[in-house]
Amino acid sequence: MPDSTTPLTVAFVLASYAPNAPAGIERATAALAHGLRQLGHRSLILTAAPIHTPDNDVLRLGSVGVTFPCDDDELRDAISTHGQDTLLAAELCELYRRHRVDVAVYTDGLWGLGRAAPVGRARSVLAMHVVGHDQDLRPALHRADLVIAPSQTVLDHAHQRGYDSGGWQVVPNALLHDHAPTSDSRREALRRHGPIRVLARLGPEKNVRSLLDAGRLVDRTIEVVVGEAGFEVTTGGQAAELDRCRYSAAHLKLGTVHGGGLAWDQVPAWLAQAAAVIVPSLRESFGLVALEAMSVGTPVVAFDVDNLPTLIGTGDGAGGVIVPRSWGEHGLWRAAERLLEDPVRYAELSRAAYYRSRDYLPTTVAERFVKAVR
Repeated sequence: MPDSTTPLTVAFVLASYAPNAPAGIERATAALAHGLRQLGHRSLILTAAPIHTPDNDVLRLGSVGVTFPCDDDELRDAISTHGQDTLLAAELCELYRRHRVDVAVYTDGLWGLGRAAPVGRARSVLAMHVVGHDQDLRPALHRADLVIAPSQTVLDHAHQRGYDSGGWQVVPNALLHDHAPTSDSRREALRRHGPIRVLARLGPEKNVRSLLDAGRLVDRTIEVVVGEAGFEVTTGGQAAELDRCRYSAAHLKLGTVHGGGLAWDQVPAWLAQAAAVIVPSLRESFGLVALEAMSVGTPVVAFDVDNLPTLIGTGDGAGGVIVPRSWGEHGLWRAAERLLEDPVRYAELSRAAYYRSRDYLPTTVAERFVKAVR
């Protein structure tokens, strides 16, 4: 490992990585890689997905052999049968040697290929964005020199599952783009007449369809953007979820559901032009969409699940409204409506949201990462 003054070369491994993928793990990986480059380090991203736009910092792994999107079982089988894990480890070792990689970050036990991490010159870091399946997590932990997670929530979940998380470290997700917040005058206009917006990956835990089903009480334009990631619970599940969301929105005459996702550099501007952003997730190990909304001064309404209360805050200085899960999706809509009816509280939450987000700039998070891995 280089000394504390030597720039690092860090390789992030994520089988499904693709620019503009509508998934927090991809966006968080890109943000940390960007922050490291800003600090003078070199960062690479290794992916098994097709590379459509040439990028010297994104390298293709040829020994995985799946077509995306795919589910857990398909990927696990691809890297665990007929000696494929050995071929993958050899390819990783060769890439690390060729690019003189100091730190290899496996972004998940399965999808980040941590279960196939080779023993070599690069220090092995498991970035546990969620607590995965035991059959992937156990071999990944065995190979890891260090474990990091984006929130205390993940450490708590691991402890509840019987893992010893005492030596693991929290390195939060970072903002990929630092967009200017909306002006006070424009923010007030949005409070009066702007749309309520929802941005999410097409996954059942994101709970978008249930939110739409409960939205009949809302007298406000609703705009929903969802997108398909390179991973899914069951094959075809994301397309089916999109159909259900569109049906709910049309049946209740709520607004529009756009299924193409957004380019990453479009996300902050789109969230900035919302009166409020609802994050209806039932599980959220970090809450990147909530952070992105807060970074442009848009208040967030979310359930009191996982890391969202810590990220958004409660009481004075909060960047949004936290709703008890027991209130259901109707409670999210009611909280949003009440917030938009209160100009003083709305302005306070908007300002607090922006200032809370300043703790998650790319260089700030990258400095914390470097301190953890040195």
